[in-house]
Formats: sequence, C-alpha cells, structure tokens
Amino acid sequence: MIIRFLRMLFIAILGLFLFQASKKEAPIESWSSRMAQSEIHRNPEPWMIDFRNKPKWEYTQGLVLKAMLQVYQSARDENFYRYVKAYYDQFIDSTGQIQLYKMSDYNIDRINPGKPLFYLYQVTGDAKYKKAIELLRKQMKTQPRTHEGGFWHKKRYPHQMWLDGLYMASPFLAEFAKTFDEPELFDDVANQLILMDKYARDEKTGLLYHGWDESRQQQWADPETGLSASYWGRGMGWYAMALVDVLDFLPVEHRHYPDIIAILNRLTEAIVKVQDPETGLWYQVLDQPNRKGNYLESSAATMFAYTLFKAVRYQYIDRCYLKNTEHAWQGILNRFIEVDDEGWIHIHQGCAGAGLGGNPYRDGSYDYYISEKVRSNDPKSVGPFILAALERELLQAQ
Repeated sequence: MIIRFLRMLFIAILGLFLFQASKKEAPIESWSSRMAQSEIHRNPEPWMIDFRNKPKWEYTQGLVLKAMLQVYQSARDENFYRYVKAYYDQFIDSTGQIQLYKMSDYNIDRINPGKPLFYLYQVTGDAKYKKAIELLRKQMKTQPRTHEGGFWHKKRYPHQMWLDGLYMASPFLAEFAKTFDEPELFDDVANQLILMDKYARDEKTGLLYHGWDESRQQQWADPETGLSASYWGRGMGWYAMALVDVLDFLPVEHRHYPDIIAILNRLTEAIVKVQDPETGLWYQVLDQPNRKGNYLESSAATMFAYTLFKAVRYQYIDRCYLKNTEHAWQGILNRFIEVDDEGWIHIHQGCAGAGLGGNPYRDGSYDYYISEKVRSNDPKSVGPFILAALERELLQAQ
C-alpha cells in the first residue's frame, strides 16, 4: 500500500514537473506579432492606418506595412501577408499605375510605400508590381536636386534636404539597384547619405539638424549654414533607419560602404550620449532634456532601438552598444507600451507630425517641436516598434 502510494506520488510530482517545464518552454507570442495584430485590429483595412478616413498613398502606410511584411517573413502568419497585399491591390491597377499618386509633385515621401512591392513582385511574379516600382523609380530619376546631387524633399520645398527624406527614398533605390542590376545607382544612394552627414551634422555633438536649405532662403534656415535650428529626435531616427536599411543592399565591396559604416558609428556614438540615463529613452528635442516642455518621445526611441539592434546584429557597430539598446527597449516597454484588458498592444507619447516651412509656417524652433500634437498608436511609433521588436527577437535567436 505504501509502495503504491509512493509510486502515485512520484508520478504526480513528475507530471507536475513536466507540466511546469512545458509551460516554460512553450513559445510566447512575440512583441512584434502582437503589435502587428493589434494594428490590424485597430485598422481593419490598411488604408485606415494613420487615422485616415479615406484612402491615401502615404509613407506611413509604407512604414507599417513593411514592418508587417518582415514579421510575416519571420512568423509566416498569412494574415500579415494578406493585409499588406490588400493595400497594394487596392491602389495598383493591372498596368502598374498607382491610384492617388501624382509624380509631378516630386514628393519624396511617396516613394516609401513602394518598398513592400519588391517582395510582392518576387513572390507573385505579377508584372503590375514591377511596373509600379519602375514608376516610382522614374520619379527619382527626375527628382529636383541640389547642386551636389542631393534630392529635394519635395518640389514645393525647393533646395531643401530633410532627414526624413533619406529614409523615404534611399533604401528603396538601393533595393532597386540590387534587384534590377543598376549598380551605378548605389553611388547616388550613398551620396545622399554622405551629403546629409556633410551638411547637417554638428561637429561638436555629432547630432544632425532636421533640415538643410542650400539656398539659405527659408526663414527657418541659418543664413550662414542653411541649417534648421533644432535636433529633432524622430528626424535623426529616420536618418538612422535609412543607414541600416541601405546596408541591406549596398555591396560590401562598394567604395562608399566604409563611409556609410563610419557615419553609422558616429551617429551611434552621438545618440547614446543624449540617451536619458534613467529611462534609456530620448527627448523630442534631443539635446535639451531639462528645458520646459520637452518630453520623452516614442517614435525616436523605437527608431533608435531598431537601428541599434540591427546594427549590433549585423556587427556594423560594437556589441558594447547592446546595453544601451536593451536599456532603451525596457524604457519603451515601461513608459510607452500598454496592454489593454483584451490583450491588444498600444504605444503612447508619439509626436503626430513635424516639418519645416509650409502654411502655417513651421520655423524649426524648440517651441515649435514641443508644441506639435502628441498621440497614441501613431504609425511612426507603431512601425518602428514592430521592427525593433523583430530585430531583438532575431538577435536573441543568433
């Protein structure tokens, strides 16, 4: 009787141990997938992203949908692929024309939604995707430029290069160069990044100003340097992501490959110097953490986290920076992320939008940047959060 009892007790204890072990080993759904699913829940149709009430061919859709596509490639959840494809099938007809896109605007933001088209063309072989890619490439062939070949941000913003624009077009063009065998295009791509580093980077801090006006005509431009007045967090985030994404395609043997690596390393050193030591995050205006009205902002933090995780994973920067990135990641989870009662993921404290010039006029001052609207689940925070989470997951899997 005692032996039977001991045997049953042993089996029960063993069963409990195996159950607990299986619980520990059971896969936990990733932050990248959870945020992607939450974004689909908030926006059942992809054109709704960015609080839209009508369809638009827009860079914010391109940002989030590219992130979702990368989650699909990792997790193989068909829902993400179908969601992405639905957006492009809504906008692109059988001839490759893009609805609601106007090339004559020469708006560099309109290039960014083209990035997922490369993958769609690769997996489907549908010529309409290739034709749409070529249409966007055609815009960049005639995009107005500075005298050294830098792309104007938009036709209506003459002689101006903004940090944002480097992300919008440079990785697209680099992927085009690799996919369609146009190696001379790599020189043009690298030149854009090098020009921005040349003109917008402050020698003392290593930080980059948001915009540069070659003509010095804008009210926001310094009459001597042509630079805007502030170091905007997300502006540098766009540029940082551009660097690591271009490196996905730029050949290692290219003459400017070492230059891009050097720029990335200088940028890394600069941004960790202005990382908030307590939270691991970054302020809306990077170099003025103690000034009234400044705040920790989520799009800059997620963009920097993505950049640093990816740069560490590919060994573009020293692995010692992983501690800064992990600090940032924990700060993002602690300060910006909310899981609601139904399990959906939300990200808070994102700057809704910021630019230079226009009407009403945006002067690039400190007061301007801190006055812009702050909102939750902004796509400029959602997309980079998904990308940062995915890079962290891939790094941990190495």
